[in-house]
Amino acid sequence: MSGIDVTMREAEEPDYDYLLRENLQRVFSERDATKRTAALDELFVAAPVMYEPTAIVRGRAAISEVAGKLLEQFGPTFSFTPKGAAVGHHGLGSLQWQAGPAGGPVAVTGTDAAEIVDGKIARLWVLLNPPSA
Repeated sequence: MSGIDVTMREAEEPDYDYLLRENLQRVFSERDATKRTAALDELFVAAPVMYEPTAIVRGRAAISEVAGKLLEQFGPTFSFTPKGAAVGHHGLGSLQWQAGPAGGPVAVTGTDAAEIVDGKIARLWVLLNPPSA
């Protein structure tokens, strides 16, 4: 034989689309801190890590604080919207998104990539696309 080891996975995959869409809507687009905390408790492991281009954010409370500050900074109608469905396998999922004010131009686009452990987000990478010309 060729020496290639192929192992078939039989475990059920998590619902990547649900987890990553809910993260966009209920964490990063949620202005109510109490609702955002409840969503983080449901969607994230007890000690998650989020990797942003300029920072590493540790813990649910810190992620909530980052989300709240983003919403405050960009105005009362700013929100994140998924572009298509999330894809994933073997514990890694990704979802493309765009963000901007309601009815306004898209301010930023990117992709969230997440490691899912026991059905919850353990690590989240926020990948921003370069600004379009």
